[in-house]
Amino acid sequence: MSDLLQRLCRRLDYQFKNPALLTQALTHRSFGAQNNERLEFLGDGLINFVIGAELYDKQIRAEEGALSRLRASLVREETMALIGRELELGEVLHLGESELKSGGYRRDSILADALEAVIGAVFLDTGFDAARKVTLHVYAAFLSNLPDHETLKDAKTRLQEVLQAQSRALPVYEVLSESGPPHKREFVVRCSLSDAVETTQSAGPSRRIAQQRAAAMMLEKLSENAHA
Repeated sequence: MSDLLQRLCRRLDYQFKNPALLTQALTHRSFGAQNNERLEFLGDGLINFVIGAELYDKQIRAEEGALSRLRASLVREETMALIGRELELGEVLHLGESELKSGGYRRDSILADALEAVIGAVFLDTGFDAARKVTLHVYAAFLSNLPDHETLKDAKTRLQEVLQAQSRALPVYEVLSESGPPHKREFVVRCSLSDAVETTQSAGPSRRIAQQRAAAMMLEKLSENAHA
């Protein structure tokens, strides 16, 4: 095993009995047929379960919705990519020529997939207990500094809760326009309240994102009005 892989194993706090599993976990599909896609599938399920179980044990007062939001924040692509960078997975990935030229070793999706594949490889190498231990080890910093689950609610949910608490009607979202080529669409959405003149308008690459941005703007307006 190379020095780089040995360093990765030290960061994982795990030594592979079958190093070929680690090599496969670090092989992107652009490199060849023996790649990490199946290991990624396996690791995805393992990480979701291990993180969910850990949150269940530690967040004993949290309800299902709060637990789901916390888990989603931990298993999302951005978080896993951060862990991948801390482990320096980009330095040991096997990528095809096109991915190397386009900087694939820095891409969030590739780093997140590689992390999942590594956890899947640990499971096949030694079993569930080892996969759980490695997952908790690489997630230790995030698990020890969990965000307030209320801050993880999306803007549409928070806006709905604010209006319901005031016994007001729910907001209405209207798509004002849709433009751009299929691979680069832009949606313009308006958020309005039936019992007020306030409206907000925002754009995004999907209806959902545009709605979320318009809802966030409406929350800001309501907050400004409340403190006026």
